[in-house]
Amino acid sequence: MRRLAITLIASCLAATACVTNPATGRREMIFMTTRDEAEIGRAEAARVASEMGLVSDPGLTTYVASVGARVAREAPRKDVTWQFQIVDMPEPNAFALPGGYVYVSRGLLAITNSEDELANVIGHEVAHVAARHAASRQAKTVPVGILTALGSFAAGLIGGGQAAQIVGDLGQTAGAGLIASYSREQEHEADRLGQDYAARAGADPAAMSDFLRTLERATALERGEHRGPGFLDTHPSTPERVALTENNSRALGAAASAQTAKSHDAFLRRLDGLVVGQNAAEGIVDGSRLLHPALGFQIRFPEGWQIANARTAVLGAAPGRDAAVVLEIDAPARTMREAALRFARANRLQVAEAGAVQLGNLDGYRILAIVPSQRGAMAADVTFIAFRDQVYRLTGLANSQAYRGWQGAFAAVARSFREITPAEAAKVREQRLRIVGAKRGETLDQLVARTRSSWKAEEVAVANALARNVRLSEGQLVKVAISEPWRGSTLGRTSEEDPRPPPARTPRSGGSPRAKPGARDANPEMEPL
Repeated sequence: MRRLAITLIASCLAATACVTNPATGRREMIFMTTRDEAEIGRAEAARVASEMGLVSDPGLTTYVASVGARVAREAPRKDVTWQFQIVDMPEPNAFALPGGYVYVSRGLLAITNSEDELANVIGHEVAHVAARHAASRQAKTVPVGILTALGSFAAGLIGGGQAAQIVGDLGQTAGAGLIASYSREQEHEADRLGQDYAARAGADPAAMSDFLRTLERATALERGEHRGPGFLDTHPSTPERVALTENNSRALGAAASAQTAKSHDAFLRRLDGLVVGQNAAEGIVDGSRLLHPALGFQIRFPEGWQIANARTAVLGAAPGRDAAVVLEIDAPARTMREAALRFARANRLQVAEAGAVQLGNLDGYRILAIVPSQRGAMAADVTFIAFRDQVYRLTGLANSQAYRGWQGAFAAVARSFREITPAEAAKVREQRLRIVGAKRGETLDQLVARTRSSWKAEEVAVANALARNVRLSEGQLVKVAISEPWRGSTLGRTSEEDPRPPPARTPRSGGSPRAKPGARDANPEMEPL
């Protein structure tokens, strides 16, 4: 036994390494190799791209990457291939993955007011990677759905985590990513190191404090309203932290400026045209309805339900969180019955009912399954819908005892799935950040009225780091949000001359007859699956 214990201890020591951290100079026991970091980073970066999406703006992405590369050159780690991207997220946020993958959200860019601020935010995330914070806290990393709004929203569904886990298991709606849960000390260390890297790269380290103040104002403005997770949810921001970054900046100073955007105005012009708020290309929530012009469909949830729209799924939840509906794209199948059978087998569902349904002029197939959980049996009412060569999976979920009360609502949501007409698609609008010049002595209320900004005066003040009662100077550039027609194209259009979507080509659902016009959108005959 003694020999076995010695062998085990030796094996454990061989599996770890007491190394000098290149960013801090401390000797640390690290349980993750640099190769492990690179592999984890690659895998999670692929999920960020597929589940959250990246902003497709080559000019802006190149600019952000150039700022990031300049800051990262000042970090001591040279074994990292740095990559900088803009994630398609309306909330202000930034995060980094092991291996050098650094992300800022378009929501963060919208409230950033200088290249110095951007450099300091990126420096903070670079510091997390450079100091190997994720590796040193490997045991405390947590899956957070890559911080998507859907992941945050699902966490409070129908009675707590177990039910939310079922929602995730039924189709990975919340995604799965590893974002490190950093300690308070690591966050402060990332501030200090990040400011140092930014200063050496020619940015003003005091801009970190400026950005934090704007961010706190933005968070306070949204307080009390439902919002997706943001930077302050994963990065502690307190008056103490602002004070510490101010002290850091006084000690550091700044090197000779190496900025790409040489002035405040030049930086703002880089942001012109940035989508703010909902991205119409990924679907627009309009009251109780979701319109997806790019995919050509719309669907309606019951009035009063809360809706969260992510790149891979849309989720609606009842006000009491005792029922939820998730819509996702399923894998291709020859028939809807085949799709249902594959899904039931893959998830080991106990199917109680199954049968073809007709949803207007669309073929569908429905199963009712029982899902065991620690909180009791859950009912999963799953409808597979054939639309434009895609298979959509609509899952209604409720406690089995409450299911009968929600069955009608689930069926109504399924029946509401239909094609968007060209006229409806033409009415879809999105908000874009525009840079406008002020008139001499103009107030923010006057500017908002003149430009027809979608942002209120309070929002314009926060986004531009201005006092609410400011009087603007002649030609002063200000960020506003303007409602503009969505300029994307509906999936499946054959030419610019003919804007009408082509007829839906839908695989038939197990040979079931197509409903006649005016027939009820239900099939009472259920069959074994």
